Amino acid sequence: MELTLGQYDLIYNAFSFAIAVMGAATVFLFLGRSQVAHQYKTAVALSGLVTLIAFYHYWRIFDSFEAAFTVSATGAKLTGVFNDAYRYVDWLLTVPLLLLELILVMRLSREETVQKGSNLAFLAAVMVALGYPGEISSSNDVRWQWWVLSMIPFTMIVFKLVVGLSKSINAQPESVRELVSNARFITLATWCFYPIVFMFPMLGVSGSKSYVFVQVGYTIADILAKAAFGVYIWMIAVRKSESNA
Repeated sequence: MELTLGQYDLIYNAFSFAIAVMGAATVFLFLGRSQVAHQYKTAVALSGLVTLIAFYHYWRIFDSFEAAFTVSATGAKLTGVFNDAYRYVDWLLTVPLLLLELILVMRLSREETVQKGSNLAFLAAVMVALGYPGEISSSNDVRWQWWVLSMIPFTMIVFKLVVGLSKSINAQPESVRELVSNARFITLATWCFYPIVFMFPMLGVSGSKSYVFVQVGYTIADILAKAAFGVYIWMIAVRKSESNA
């Protein structure tokens, strides 16, 4: 496979930008723990842990991408191996934690926190695991098969966030109820990027264009779902701390 210089630079700069964003978010979130009440420090710490894990993996993705391509004046040619597994290892760790952030910042009862948190985290891990065989397959039929399978736990997560958490969100203090409610929809909105990006190679987008769409699309989704969402969780924690909620 060959990329134009513009395509290569777009992916290269997207990875570089992700490293900077994840690194900055990690520093911000860990320092921001001092501004929230004790009961919300774990949620903010998890947010920082998510961006720290993502920072490390994007560093590895960046190195792997740079080593896999030979760049010349006419373009960039794939002469090595780009390790796609870095993304899925990252998601296997961070996606369950993203859901735990939301559960912890809601400050539910211990029993409800354990029950809802473990359930959502398990479904998230299964979803990621089911997506990987399709991601590395060159067959559209195989990709569709694993996409459908991974959408089963995804749909269950959506149901639990929209319906299962409604009662718990309505019990939140009025000053933060809207923020918490928005957080679950932000989660859903950012997560919808992933199955859509996964589908690009199956929808007639092939070759270098497909490669660019997938790499840049996943990177944008990660920035929104991890760094931006982490800062939003911090905002909820600050608001609840200020109102002693």
